[in-house]
Amino acid sequence: MTDTGSGATPAMGRVHIVGIGGAGMSGIARILVAQGVVVSGTDAKDSRRLQALRAIGVDARVGHDGDLIRDIDAIVVSTAIPETNVERVAALERGITELSRAQALAAVMVGSRGVAVAGTHGKTTTTSMLTVALQHCGVDPSFAIGSELNESGSNAHLGTGEVFVVEADESDGAFLVLEPVAGIVTNVEPDHLDYWGTFAAIEQAFLDFALGLKARDGFLVVCIDDLGGARLAVRARDLGVDVRTYGESHEADYRLADPVLTGIGWTFDTVHNGVRLGEITLQVPGKHNALNALAAFATGLGLDLPATDLREGLESFSGTRRRFDFKGQVDDIRVFDDYAHHPTEIEAVLRAARDVVGEGSLVVAFQAHHYYRTAMFTEEFGAALGLADDVVVLEVFAPGETPIPGASGQTMAANVPLAPEHVVFEPSWSAVAGHLVDRARPGDIIMTLGAGDIGMIGVEVLEQLRARSGSA
Repeated sequence: MTDTGSGATPAMGRVHIVGIGGAGMSGIARILVAQGVVVSGTDAKDSRRLQALRAIGVDARVGHDGDLIRDIDAIVVSTAIPETNVERVAALERGITELSRAQALAAVMVGSRGVAVAGTHGKTTTTSMLTVALQHCGVDPSFAIGSELNESGSNAHLGTGEVFVVEADESDGAFLVLEPVAGIVTNVEPDHLDYWGTFAAIEQAFLDFALGLKARDGFLVVCIDDLGGARLAVRARDLGVDVRTYGESHEADYRLADPVLTGIGWTFDTVHNGVRLGEITLQVPGKHNALNALAAFATGLGLDLPATDLREGLESFSGTRRRFDFKGQVDDIRVFDDYAHHPTEIEAVLRAARDVVGEGSLVVAFQAHHYYRTAMFTEEFGAALGLADDVVVLEVFAPGETPIPGASGQTMAANVPLAPEHVVFEPSWSAVAGHLVDRARPGDIIMTLGAGDIGMIGVEVLEQLRARSGSA
């Protein structure tokens, strides 16, 4: 396996992955194993992902050790792994090739028809929807997703078909290393400014992504309901990119028409150039997911797959881990967890929760991720959380980062536009579950939101709810 910048077909050998328990890295490990590569890796702590990798023959260990870097052809690292990591140091000393996550992903995709799903929000769900829709068409695509599909329990798979669907991460520019022939952009908003510096730089990166598709005679599917997406569509078309737009806008090439809430999900019709292509009824909540499904549908059509099979596949989609993820129910109180960590995402998921909860209340706990994002969007976070009925704000999850004055959970809590008795700042992680349980009544929904470790609180919430009801 050699470092060629954009990736190369991996030779049969040995690859070591640092941080192998991460969503992206564990997916690469699965695909490498399926390609016949011997894979080892390490992570800071044990997890169900490490356990699952061991079950398929990966030597996945807890703790980093430079002595493990022997008889290795390549080492794969993410931007989260510092240069001082003992395994990176050992690899450098021994002249072993180091690949970024994106370079490794590009390498395993060589020879496939790549479809990359990009955007500031919605990538995981859209990638998952497209994968399930293609599977229903009998394509058996390879895929690498940032979370596990409910249908298979896996976040990656080496399929027998020629299509490879991948969640393309813009946070560190990784999506520009890939070489897909089709791409989706769900939206373009300011985020990851710790890497990009300015929103203009982010917009240019997405334009570069689009121009890469043009260079490979591919096409771009982009949401024009989003202002950043609309700007991208205009700029890309002006430069000769094959752009296919979607959204509720009457200007969209693929229009979401007549959306109606039916049960937990939405039913909508799809209209292309004035022609109705048929209704889709989703199992997952949120109008934003109707748009994600439309993106997947338009992309599947662009790959010359049957509309009927695509619709049926999308209707069978049941979700992914940490995306409106149902954790359990006690005394008619339902507990969900979601990865939402940007104001736009929080607004979308809470509006979806409103569809689900009916006359009940939304009791929400949120943990911000990164000081820079908290500083930039403190007021917007507060406004989005105001869509709930009761809010518990945790301290910012930013391990190893230098605090920014004012970028705190306490400041964010003060910006939530609810009565003081309905908002609490709780710096103690262990006390959060108690706050949520105290505020919840039958018919309510409890939600944990954030990209950090807040997803683990749901288990404690359910235990306390059972104890309160006497069913423990």
